[in-house]
Amino acid sequence: MKAQVSLTVNEAKWIIAKGLKELPLVKKALKEGKILLKGGTTVSAVSEELVHIPLGICGRVSPRGTKCSKFDLDAPHCILVDKGVIWDIDEEKKFEASALSMREEDVFITGANIFDVFGNAAMMAGVPFGNFPGKIIPAINSEGIKIIIAVGLEKLSPIPVSQSIKAAGRRTIELSFGMAVGLIPICGEIIHEQKAIELLANVKATPIGMGGILGAEGATTLVIEGQSQEVHKIVDLVKTIKGSIISGSPKSLIECERGSIGCKDDMGCMYKRGLL
Repeated sequence: MKAQVSLTVNEAKWIIAKGLKELPLVKKALKEGKILLKGGTTVSAVSEELVHIPLGICGRVSPRGTKCSKFDLDAPHCILVDKGVIWDIDEEKKFEASALSMREEDVFITGANIFDVFGNAAMMAGVPFGNFPGKIIPAINSEGIKIIIAVGLEKLSPIPVSQSIKAAGRRTIELSFGMAVGLIPICGEIIHEQKAIELLANVKATPIGMGGILGAEGATTLVIEGQSQEVHKIVDLVKTIKGSIISGSPKSLIECERGSIGCKDDMGCMYKRGLL
């Protein structure tokens, strides 16, 4: 049997979260070990699926450009789930200690802003060194900790990520719609909506179209193939997430405005300089 589904960017985030929840290593770590979650809207959806709390959202790309939250976060941006117990680790020492406490069977989950077909990914950094997660995440691999990168197909790059990293750089951007950003490479297993669907049922998922209009900008259209019962699992699941909104604590989703106190480290921002 074949079925065709279209997922908006927000719907895809929830499919990714539900698929990650079915990964055997995530199931085991949630029950017996540790899962470290680094906030972003996709990882916030993962947090809601795993422990039923949204995360605080810092940086984001909105119609105005690369922006950050207007307020101090009303929920942790990073959490450690230790055998089901949730710890707020929004501080460099706590984050580092949590990462160093993890073992081979534990899992670190982060999002990304860009990835390529070669399995390379990177996240934007709009403050020096990407704050404490940006400093520590690249070294997590050196400790043998598994990294899962939860990222939607709308972020698939037409060029190698290495090329993008070379082009970016906070200090090299003179004008920017919002804060100038650099890119921090991340090495891990990429899970997007296509892979997530195949984790949720015994089916083959094939993207056949990208993008759309009227709220479906960035959408993914896929063909789902498999036994009728398995295909219906995905169709029924998609019905439940249709129209889903973005995940993230409400206050943190309000972005900064010109002259916000949090803009002191922003570089190249035309809003900050009164050019927009």
